[in-house]
Amino acid sequence: MPNANEDNPTALSQVQRRAVSELLRVSPVADDLARRFQDAGFGLALVGGSVRDALLGRLGNDLDFTTDARPEDVLKIVRPWADSVWDVGIAFGTVGAQKDGPVGDAVQRFQIEVTTYRSEAYDRTSRKPEVSYGDSIEEDLVRRDFTVNAMAVALPEKEFIDPHGGLEDLALRVLRTPGTPEESFSDDPLRMMRAARFAAQLDFEVAPEVVSAMKAMAGRIEIVSAERVRDELNKLLLSANPRKGLALLVDTGLAAYVVPELPALRLESDEHHRHKDVYEHSLTVLDQAIALEEAGPDLVLRLAALLHDIGKPRTRRFEPDGRVSFHHHEVVGAKMTKKRMTALKYSNEMVKDVSRLVELHLRFHGYGTGEWTDSAVRRYVRDAGPLLDRLHKLTRSDCTTRNKRKAGALSRAYDGLEERIAQLKEQEELDAIRPDLNGNEIQEVLGIGPGPMIGKAYAFLLELRLENGPMERDAAVSALKEWWASQ
Repeated sequence: MPNANEDNPTALSQVQRRAVSELLRVSPVADDLARRFQDAGFGLALVGGSVRDALLGRLGNDLDFTTDARPEDVLKIVRPWADSVWDVGIAFGTVGAQKDGPVGDAVQRFQIEVTTYRSEAYDRTSRKPEVSYGDSIEEDLVRRDFTVNAMAVALPEKEFIDPHGGLEDLALRVLRTPGTPEESFSDDPLRMMRAARFAAQLDFEVAPEVVSAMKAMAGRIEIVSAERVRDELNKLLLSANPRKGLALLVDTGLAAYVVPELPALRLESDEHHRHKDVYEHSLTVLDQAIALEEAGPDLVLRLAALLHDIGKPRTRRFEPDGRVSFHHHEVVGAKMTKKRMTALKYSNEMVKDVSRLVELHLRFHGYGTGEWTDSAVRRYVRDAGPLLDRLHKLTRSDCTTRNKRKAGALSRAYDGLEERIAQLKEQEELDAIRPDLNGNEIQEVLGIGPGPMIGKAYAFLLELRLENGPMERDAAVSALKEWWASQ
């Protein structure tokens, strides 16, 4: 491992100590694999994010290696050693493997990727990188996205390789590129989004020359596939501080190509400044939603928080009395959310869930100080369905007023709604609201077979159930017959 840099000895010595500790932890597995490559006449080095994370004291069980061995040779070495092997990335020079190995007194499972030295470059029209293999680790490292990811540790001798000053940049918490940013982003434009993601994940600053290149080359992101853009956006959103990364996407112009609805929220203020900056409000709602998460990062909730107000620019009206209104922005926003997420190739289920939350996020504001009937509470629960818990969090997060009295009143009102939902759930099994008669019973009462009238009868009884709560069977049968007579 390297000696501490004279200009910043404390910071660098700290990262060195962390790295030694982390590398010793994974050493039995890593060294065993390295010796097998050595015996076959090849080199192996821990590389990229694995080295960075070891230096930060946060190395997990995902280990990335690089080698001069070609993919077919990697397979020959790894297959007899690993517990399982997969080659789905072999066209890009990557072989994946899983291996259980000792860590202290325990056994842990490691996910391993071994990639042949390579270089990648996009042409002006291609959406896929062209891959060519290299013969030296220095050639491999120069193609990496950022200097903090362009470090390696040759194994098993533990030789530290850092030709681009990544260790110093790591100590300074700054993101720079090994070559010029223009060359790096030309090779793979997705690296511009990756800069925003690492800023959010690691809380690093992006070097000024890198930000300048991102602004100048933002349009190049259009040649990257929607799936790769989506995956990078997800990693950013699931990071510890997504606001930082999102702000960088907006400030550099990248968001205009990826999620154009986000920069569009920067509504110009009217001369009276009578409405909020919806962009800043949305980022604050995202922060507040994250603070309410209970079981780790929730991508559906975070997307809904970020996008909940994207319908506002299209629905903004200046009223005669000087107010600004956004009538039905939740309905418009839900449609816009569906369109954007579909374009980014999200799953149908995720598109449905996020757009539904956007559509429902204003529903609570009709609750006032508790005037809702039991029927209205039932409909709220029914319409939210399995998204109810997320809707609770989104609605609470949507209060960003600095007026403490107003914020307190809203919080107490929502407390009251949640209490009423809990009480009704105890009484009525709200999570599974359905008519008091099922389809077969409806057919039996009406004396008809399957058909569209059964669906209408079911809808009538469901409406009755929502309005009045549970009914005795005789009362439901009587109501159904009365309805049938009027048809």
